[in-house]
Amino acid sequence: MDGRLLLVDDEAGLLDMLNYMLAKEGFEHVSFATSAKEALELVQETDFDLIVLDIMLPDLDGFELCRRLREVTMVPILFLTARTMDMDKIMGLTIGGDDYITKPFNPLEVVARIKAQLRRQSLTKLQEAPDKEVEVYDFGAFQLFKQEGRLMVHGQEVSCPAKEFELLLFLCEHPNQIFSISHLYEQIWGLESIGDENTVMVHIRRLRQKIEKNPNDPKWIINIRGMGYKLLSSPKETDK
Repeated sequence: MDGRLLLVDDEAGLLDMLNYMLAKEGFEHVSFATSAKEALELVQETDFDLIVLDIMLPDLDGFELCRRLREVTMVPILFLTARTMDMDKIMGLTIGGDDYITKPFNPLEVVARIKAQLRRQSLTKLQEAPDKEVEVYDFGAFQLFKQEGRLMVHGQEVSCPAKEFELLLFLCEHPNQIFSISHLYEQIWGLESIGDENTVMVHIRRLRQKIEKNPNDPKWIINIRGMGYKLLSSPKETDK
């Protein structure tokens, strides 16, 4: 597996170590940035497949950098940081991050998560089929265009980052079925033993903010206490 990676961190030793581990796994196109300014310039010049991002950078908070990156690219962003508070993790996932790993970390785990993100990206690209009609999941209030990677809500296109799209697509493909948080994590992030419940719940919350009339009283994506989540084929009440 290979892909164009951008590692953003001001610790030279950490960048060297990650580069060494990634090279052993066959990654040949790895770029580095030690500041937010440098990262933004590189993203303007190169189409990366994944970005690994620290939060504590010398010139700009990593959260703000993530927001700015989301204005120009929708590739997966993996936070790799010493910030371990749950609120930091939730913030990182809420503003557009796709995964969150805290320092100190196991380098093999970082590589595994990078591979999982890239694998999901490649599967999405393989959906292209010019001779076929575009596959659409139409739920009335919103439509998901599988091959185009688009989400329409009440006739308006809504931005939907890769992991949110994959999660919603999985639920659309299996309406009215209950899935546990661990099952959803394994299906979307491709990892079983190192799953994080917050990751799934934050992405569910972000999807509700996009498709629900009232995210605090969801009609489409509902929680079944003690069991997990399911997407209803029609809302609990008429969503007009």
